[in-house]
Amino acid sequence: MSQSLEKLKAVISLEKKKGCLDTAVIGGLDKFLANWAPEASAGIANRTQLSRFNQFIGAFNYAGSPAAARPAALDRLIEFAEELEAAAKVTVASKLSPESGEPDFTVAESAPKYRRKPVSAKKAATPPVSSLELPVTAFKGVSDATAAKLKKLGIENVRDLLYHFPARHVDYSHTARISSLSPGPDQTIVANVWEVRPTTPGGRRSTEAILGDETGNIRALWFNNPYLARQIKNGDRLVISGRVSAWKGMLVFESPEWEKLEEKELVHTGRLVPVYPLTAGLYPRALRKLMKEVVDGFAPALEDYLPADIKERRRLADLPQSVAQAHFPAHEPSYNAARMRLAFDELFFLQLGVLARKRAWQHSQPAASITADQALLTRFVDSLPFKLTGAQRRSLDEILADLKRTEAMSRLLQGEVGSGKTVVATAAILMAVNAGFQAAFMAPTEILAEQHFCSVTAMLDRLAVQKQQGEHSVSYFGIVPDRPLTVALLIGDAKESGKSAVRDLVRNGGIDLIIGTHALIQKSMKFKRLGMAVIDEQHRFGVEQRQSLRQKGSNPHILVMTATPIPRTLALTLYGDLDLSVIDELPPGRQIIKTRWLKPEQRGSAYAFIKKQLAMKQQAFIVCPLVEESEAVQARAAKAEYESLKMEVFPEYRLGLLHGRLTAAEKDSVMGAFKDGKLDILVSTPVIEVGIDVPNATVMLIESADRFGLSQLHQFRGRVGRGTEQSYCMLLAENPSEIANARLEVIEKTQDGFILAEEDLKLRGPGEFFGTRQSGLPDLKMAKLSDVPILEMAREEATRLFAEDPKLQKPEHRALYKELIRIWPQTGEWS
Repeated sequence: MSQSLEKLKAVISLEKKKGCLDTAVIGGLDKFLANWAPEASAGIANRTQLSRFNQFIGAFNYAGSPAAARPAALDRLIEFAEELEAAAKVTVASKLSPESGEPDFTVAESAPKYRRKPVSAKKAATPPVSSLELPVTAFKGVSDATAAKLKKLGIENVRDLLYHFPARHVDYSHTARISSLSPGPDQTIVANVWEVRPTTPGGRRSTEAILGDETGNIRALWFNNPYLARQIKNGDRLVISGRVSAWKGMLVFESPEWEKLEEKELVHTGRLVPVYPLTAGLYPRALRKLMKEVVDGFAPALEDYLPADIKERRRLADLPQSVAQAHFPAHEPSYNAARMRLAFDELFFLQLGVLARKRAWQHSQPAASITADQALLTRFVDSLPFKLTGAQRRSLDEILADLKRTEAMSRLLQGEVGSGKTVVATAAILMAVNAGFQAAFMAPTEILAEQHFCSVTAMLDRLAVQKQQGEHSVSYFGIVPDRPLTVALLIGDAKESGKSAVRDLVRNGGIDLIIGTHALIQKSMKFKRLGMAVIDEQHRFGVEQRQSLRQKGSNPHILVMTATPIPRTLALTLYGDLDLSVIDELPPGRQIIKTRWLKPEQRGSAYAFIKKQLAMKQQAFIVCPLVEESEAVQARAAKAEYESLKMEVFPEYRLGLLHGRLTAAEKDSVMGAFKDGKLDILVSTPVIEVGIDVPNATVMLIESADRFGLSQLHQFRGRVGRGTEQSYCMLLAENPSEIANARLEVIEKTQDGFILAEEDLKLRGPGEFFGTRQSGLPDLKMAKLSDVPILEMAREEATRLFAEDPKLQKPEHRALYKELIRIWPQTGEWS
């Protein structure tokens, strides 16, 4: 503890020098102690001393102490720490479980001895809050090796264990008589053990028992568990839960869960039994036993940070009760109430964090006000070979209104493939450049960056009076007054000399619009006067990348775009720091792409249909999920499929191969050949998901379609149907799962990307849709992003609270503040 004590003394000394104003450390002394306590407690060997330490630190409230009392409080803190230091040892010898003779946590173990009746009337003593940071090795049976396995699941301390929620529960709560059993899963009995013995069915060392109640007898068989013959004794009374099978005319329990029926609460049987996510080397029964000990002992220590008025208004359960019931629910309604509370918390904190992030970005420094030049805007719109849709005009008006403000724009422009987002973005860029600013346009892949460069320059070609091609850029005359408008492309795979020249031009103001990939946010990239940045395919970039681009200028206006349809409520939650514009109508004349899900035996028909289209001088895509074959994943790989198709299926046609491991030059060569009609079929990995526009391609075959999500399948499908001819999409799946079957049925019938997005959400489990981790948002453990009512409720409450007390300075929000900075430590607004 000595190093920890020295650190504490240094902080307290500084605090006294600063007049005890709670300014020695960022966030205050209480926050420092909460972070310091786990480190210091690791050096306390004696369990009694550890308990005293936790109680003292848990009760210490420096921020709430009167100014006159603070010096004495600091002296008491030092005296207490020095007293413990004198008796402390270096290793953590204390183990929280009092039981002896318990096997190591990582091996299958005997039944724990819990009371049969619930112990709700007799609550465990509430440990101090700081004990939530105790490491998992403080528990008996948790070795360093086991701790390393738990760490793979994100579990390092008591708090992590409490929030490691079950993936599901198995209902073993209803007991039956033996005479009423029938073949099937999830049945529970209470029976006496008449006989137990080791056995070797099929050469496997196992345990067999004959069980009986007043209505009959039944056999139980535990495969590969010979040790149970030593743990279960004749005459024991057991609770047995699991699958019943019929074997040679007799019923038998196959490897059921079991517990001895004593005056202890059941853990593995006779209730809603939790099934936890595991990793190699951890066993369900052992982890469940540890979780029961932790939940009983530590859930009461959780401080309920949610303000009472929100809990009352939304009828939410208390936090300690919710965490306990999420693990070991008394019944299904208790679990549902617990999940509701915990899901609300996750979405509530997520929303508070993104609202704070938006405030921090917009208030950090003023942005430049950019007023649209209506004459130039009219010229640009009139030069287009098509009319803007109503949705495009509405979105453009919203963006131009943002640009006029001195608060930096943070807007998400959402629209399907082909809805015309790039045109809207280009119009806004023109306004920024015309006002004397530089603009940046960042895409996630080199193919997409090149596509945008071609699209933007094609639009400028129509608008300019004259065009001049430079070595590293292209300049347009007659667009903005008194000077050329210069555009350049910067991608990672270009020659370093060329990239260096482009960077120099950008730094000196010689380039007005730079289009590129992640190269735009590298340290070597500097702008003279960046006023606006566009980021395409927002979900491919994290918050850090967006922030990096922001820092390239003096708080530039940011427009992010996505072709992935996101339900509005979800978009406001995932991207609550962004205002939302939606292009929800396609240009007139866009055709429906006929989509069919084919069975494996219809592969020949699919190939025949492709040949029919090729005979009509059309082109085809064949999409494979992998570049090369993988033993771990049974899915068609692009390289092997390309060779097979070229040699055996389409020998008379010209095939090309496109995947992410090719260099930029190789990709350009393949794509150029396909666009120019020099290739009939392009075999590709998912790199074609975005940014490839070949109007003559009318048919797409997607291999292993069950391996893709609905949104991705919709994006692939959007690569065809871009010309005037009827287009088709065929989906092949060898052995789809039940969920994959549902996805394929939906995409076959639905063309609307927003409906597909809603269905995608329904089919996803808890956790991520596509954007939480990439966006730097906290993980969701209990919330599902399809929980729209909870999501809307959480957003309403977060917005209300943020309006009333944006920095959470009110006394009743102190606990909420502490929890928020724990979840969002990177959000400067809270610290």
